[in-house]
This record gives sequence, C-alpha cells and structure tokens, in this order.
Amino acid sequence: MGNLLFSIRTALQTVYPFREANAIARIILQEEFGLTLSDVYSGKDIQISEEQNRNLKNIIERLQNYEPLQYVLGVADFCGLRFDVNPDVLIPRPETAELLEMIFAHFSSSPMDILDIGSGSGCIAITLSHRWPNSCVVSWDVSEKALQVARSNNQKLGTNVRFEQHDVLQEENGAHAKFDLIVSNPPYIKEKERKEMEANVLNWEPELALFVPNEDPLLFYRTIIQKSVRLLNPQGWLFFEINREHGEEIVSLLGKYGFSQIELAKDFSGNDRFIKAQFASRLACANSSNS
Repeated sequence: MGNLLFSIRTALQTVYPFREANAIARIILQEEFGLTLSDVYSGKDIQISEEQNRNLKNIIERLQNYEPLQYVLGVADFCGLRFDVNPDVLIPRPETAELLEMIFAHFSSSPMDILDIGSGSGCIAITLSHRWPNSCVVSWDVSEKALQVARSNNQKLGTNVRFEQHDVLQEENGAHAKFDLIVSNPPYIKEKERKEMEANVLNWEPELALFVPNEDPLLFYRTIIQKSVRLLNPQGWLFFEINREHGEEIVSLLGKYGFSQIELAKDFSGNDRFIKAQFASRLACANSSNS
C-alpha cells in the first residue's frame, strides 16, 4: 500500500503541491479502497483488482485535469453530513459551515420557519433541517439541475426541506409565507476576479452560483434585503455570507431598509465574511424606498 500511496501522490504532483497531493492520495485510499486513516498511516498492504486499477487511473486523470476531488468522488462532507455533489452545484465550503455555526450559536431555540435562498447542493437548508427537525425549512434556487441534486440529498439524509424553483432577481408571482430566519450565500465573486481564481474552481463549478457583474456587486444582497422586508416576520433575522470587500456597504444597506442589531463578523482567516441583522422597522423601509 505504501507503493500505492506513493504512486498516486507522484502522479498528482504534476498539478498539486506535495502536501496537497499527499492529502488527496490518502483520501482516495480511504474512499475508494475502504481503508481507515490508521491503515493509511501504518502503510497497510492491499491488492487491487484490474477494475479498481482502471477506476484509479480514471480518478487520477480527472484530477490531473483540475477537476475537484469532491466532483471526482461525487461527495462532499459538510457539518457532519455527507452530500452528493456534481458540477451542477457548488462544493460546500468551510466558510459556509462557519455561517451555520454562527446561526446555531445565535438561536437559543429553533426558528420555526426558515428560508434558504440559493439551494445549491442543499447543504445549508438540509443542515438546518437536520439540526432543527421541527422547523419548516424552504429553499429556493433558479437552477432545476441544482434542485435535483438538493432534493436527492434531502431524501438521502432523511430531512424534510421543501425545495422550490424561484429566480430571486425576478418579481414574485403571488404571496409567499413569512419566515423567522432567512439565510443566503448568494453569488458574490466579481467578474474581474476571474483571473485570480484557481482552475479547479473556474473550469468546473457553476458560474451561475459564483459571479456577479463588476458594476453591481451587491445585486443579490440588495434584492434579498428588499424581499426580506416582505418575507420576514416581525423581529425576524437575516444571515448572509458575503464578499469580504463589501461588508460595510451591505451593513449600510441593511440599515437603510430598517434592520438593526447588524453584526459584521470575520471568518477563521480574518476576512469579513458574515453578516447578521434583525428586521425591526417597516417604517424605515418605507422611508428608504421613497428616498
């Protein structure tokens, strides 16, 4: 097995640095060959079949083409749950897990009605439903392909999220329910930031879930804030994951629309990444819309 670990790592070092290649090789041995972490560390010897060898070669070729490991394996771990993923949905990120921890720390009891805007794999909505099974969780996405992944994860993980197809940028058709909590990790990467992105993100993850126009980086935040005024129950809460460059602008925007107790929080890397705010005043919103 030591030779197998070495051969996988060596093949991956054509596109990944040593430490990352080594970590990926260990994950492959665990996921594809059923080895435990202690097996990997102890160098346990295994024999692989011709079919396993063909599968391994295919995995390595895909990784050498910068396809993310989570797409190659078809799964991603998030908040203690395992989600099926493919290129129709974003890979759940550690920062989004931090957003969930922030929500869990905020509420002493579960919110009864929750809306997640931007379903993706369903990781946010499903994790909330798993943590608070007595809550009613609804999740919106514009992409039917993403919703198919999310609904499959919902069924697999035994949660009860209602996934609906909506384009949040369009005007609503008919009335929606009211919510105690709205959470969103919307697209927030500006088009001009493409050149700074790694190939395994830029070439594989869905652009629809990543990018906003350079000239309107707050497009989704402004729209969701405006809709939240109508969708939130009195004293309801809004939680965002944000682009680190625009935290203060979003804070200001929330204030104009009648939100209070606004908190801008940093992620583990020290970047402005999260905002929470409570909707307090419909009068302030009316004044904002007339200004």
